[in-house]
Amino acid sequence: RLGVNANLLAKVNQLMKVGRNNFRPPPKVDSRVVRIELKNPPPPINFNEWDGLVRLIFTRKNKTLRSVLNNKATIKVMEQNMKTYNSLQNSGAEQMEIDSKSIKEIIDRVLSEEKFEGKRASKMDQDDFLSLLAAFNAE
Repeated sequence: RLGVNANLLAKVNQLMKVGRNNFRPPPKVDSRVVRIELKNPPPPINFNEWDGLVRLIFTRKNKTLRSVLNNKATIKVMEQNMKTYNSLQNSGAEQMEIDSKSIKEIIDRVLSEEKFEGKRASKMDQDDFLSLLAAFNAE
């Protein structure tokens, strides 16, 4: 998750490797020196939506997107978020009826696209996450 968020907001370059023998006591892993350059301007997305999606998908990063998004807790959270969003957008107008069945249908429509079928968070790149967010926003 850290890598996905870092790559969204900055360009990260590896400068050099630092061996474990350069530290006392030596750690069990090697280290790296990196340069982080912020992207200016930052990408035009809502970071709260982005972070919520990435956080949700990385709860079980080795499971497929379908199995992560189709569990009861996730559907309940998405249902609550949709109700809140609709109440803010429609203040006074007719309210859409949102239930867990309609949330499941939205998830199925988005994930039925070929590029998301069988995908796992650990194997997705930055463009995949952006496409997934855009697909959910389009629904």
